[in-house]
Amino acid sequence: MPSVSDIRSVHEAAGALRRAAEAGRRVSIGREGGDVVLSTSRLDQVLEHEAGDLTAIVEAGVRVRDLNDRLADHGQMLALDPPGNPTIGACIAANLSGPRRHRYGTARDLVIGVTVVLGDGTVASSGGKVVKNVAGYDLAKLFCGSEGRLGLIARVALRLHPRPEASRTLATPVESPEDAVAKARSILRSPVEASAVDVVWPGRLAVLIEGSRGAVDEQFAAAHELVGGAEDFGSIWEEAEARQRRSKGRLLFAPGELAATLAGLDEAVVRVSAGVAYVSEPVPDPRDPAELALIERVRAEFDPRGVFV
Repeated sequence: MPSVSDIRSVHEAAGALRRAAEAGRRVSIGREGGDVVLSTSRLDQVLEHEAGDLTAIVEAGVRVRDLNDRLADHGQMLALDPPGNPTIGACIAANLSGPRRHRYGTARDLVIGVTVVLGDGTVASSGGKVVKNVAGYDLAKLFCGSEGRLGLIARVALRLHPRPEASRTLATPVESPEDAVAKARSILRSPVEASAVDVVWPGRLAVLIEGSRGAVDEQFAAAHELVGGAEDFGSIWEEAEARQRRSKGRLLFAPGELAATLAGLDEAVVRVSAGVAYVSEPVPDPRDPAELALIERVRAEFDPRGVFV
């Protein structure tokens, strides 16, 4: 049976990893797979919040919704909406995102600094507390999507956004892949500033509009004139979240391939502008051998003893 350790500080994480490396034991973070399983659930503190700079520094175990509940008092938010309520560390390690990816990007676009613990117990930091800080190597971006194989993410500096005053969702039926493409293009090529544009396939196109109350009402009317449909009061985003959570694969497609992609799917939630479809079947890794080889070389540099699994 693997030993499980709840990490409460960067110092504890460094000690646990150093001991594991010296003993030749493998380590996994927040999941089974290693001889030692490290949990960051106790690293759950908001260390700094600079409301004037729209930044925050948090420990990796802080959960997205908990952070946003705290930021709401200041009229701010972390613009990540992945399914469930994952930790910030999990968001970075898996580069998670949700429907708002259309406007705000993924975790990679919102992280501006990071403190990590490497496989030999070394503590490394890069980035800073301001959005334009460029000091040092950009470990934050490198660790996004690293899946816990480069090191343990302990602290994260995040870019925040103002919390919108109002939001409305337009849902319109799509009768075919071609109809979905036509309606999505109508929105994407218009002045409508949507926060999310998803196809919940088969069936509907969902458009999330956020901002000041007057602007939201005006843009909602403009979107309705373009594609028709009716206002949805949250059910379509609940459905999109449920489909993303139970998906077994993430299919990537190039611009211009939306119709062909939808034609080959029985069910999916599709982030139109991102070229990503969350599907019910496993999807082969789209990366070519050269890219996979580069990833392994990077891992070997950060974790030469192969501590992380």
